Amino acid sequence: MSGIGNALQGVKLKKTTPVEKPVVIDKTEQVLAALEKQAPQEVALQKSEDEWKTELTPEEYEIIRGKGTEAAGSGEYDRFFPEQGEGHFACRACKQPLYSAAAKFDSGCGWPAFDKCYVGGVLMSIDNSHGIKRIEITCGKCGGHLGHVFLGEKETATDERHCVNSMSIKFVKGPPATKMEEKSLTAT
Repeated sequence: MSGIGNALQGVKLKKTTPVEKPVVIDKTEQVLAALEKQAPQEVALQKSEDEWKTELTPEEYEIIRGKGTEAAGSGEYDRFFPEQGEGHFACRACKQPLYSAAAKFDSGCGWPAFDKCYVGGVLMSIDNSHGIKRIEITCGKCGGHLGHVFLGEKETATDERHCVNSMSIKFVKGPPATKMEEKSLTAT
């Protein structure tokens, strides 16, 4: 018998009941589950793909309508940090206000990052591309692809990082034409 076996010889073991650990579902899984039950959201601005092709450059079309992704660190707004109140970011395709300058933060991810959006400006849906399930974000007016939202990173008070393609947005000096409330997409 080994040393351990000898040490345990004659020792009476107490029978224990296994402790049940609570099942923890992370915020991303909760949002994805809710999105699976949700009907697809319609957008107000409907155009044909031919119309979009005439209005957007080929690069813009590939990202905004084709759901592409620009290379990390290559976008004009990745390292652009306007002062709070200096302006806002709008959808490049339809000019819908999406984010205030105050919502932008430096996440170091290589794409512009925002932690909240104008209410109704951004929609969420499930993206099953590339063999993984992610939360896609699109313009609430035209449905143009913005990027993806990541949850649970604890970088901001909202615990959201909207990872947005620079090609999908345009910085506009001044506030939106009408006062708009900002909110987290996943706030309850």
